[in-house]
Amino acid sequence: QLEFITPFQLYFNPDLIFRKFQIWRLITNFLFFGPLGFSFFFNMIFLYRYCRMLEEGSFRGRTADFVFMFLFGGFLMTLFGLFASLFFLGQAFTIMLVYVWSRRNPYIRMNFFGLLNFQAPFLPWVLMGFSLLLGNSIIIDLLGIAVGHIYYFLEDVFPNQPGGKKLLLTPGFLKMVFDTPEEDPNYNPLPEDHPENQPRDQDQNQQQHPQ
Repeated sequence: QLEFITPFQLYFNPDLIFRKFQIWRLITNFLFFGPLGFSFFFNMIFLYRYCRMLEEGSFRGRTADFVFMFLFGGFLMTLFGLFASLFFLGQAFTIMLVYVWSRRNPYIRMNFFGLLNFQAPFLPWVLMGFSLLLGNSIIIDLLGIAVGHIYYFLEDVFPNQPGGKKLLLTPGFLKMVFDTPEEDPNYNPLPEDHPENQPRDQDQNQQQHPQ
């Protein structure tokens, strides 16, 4: 917005990425949502709202899994972007988060601007229709829905099917970085570390300030 850089330095361009080694474009294309306007604020609100609800809900205490979902979704979107000539994927990423949240909360009733009442799983499709009314291409929204469905199917559906198994395994280094280590159930603290062996504050004060 301050014109220090231009969108031309941010957009997804495979030729510049792989031939000119402008690797930052793999990330910056997710960070641009267009000029300030209704569409920009619309994306910001939904990105903040549903990212927060996922983090505090189904991913609570599982930060590494949350980050892995980001990486998995971004990787798939980048692959699709190679063939679909897409320049910015931020909106698709937002729709992916909305889709995953909506499928994990299927019984929540939604109200869209006071006009529509529907169940949460219909929210991504309502957003896609609204985007169409604004004159935007729905290819980005469809990409976000597709990637969100792939993640949801591999993470929540397939492992619960007969013969199914969990295919999306969060790498150990992510858990090491983002998750707090679990306490060893076999750990036996030293006798002086037991609470009953700790001196009380009153005893400590009497020792420090004898009458």
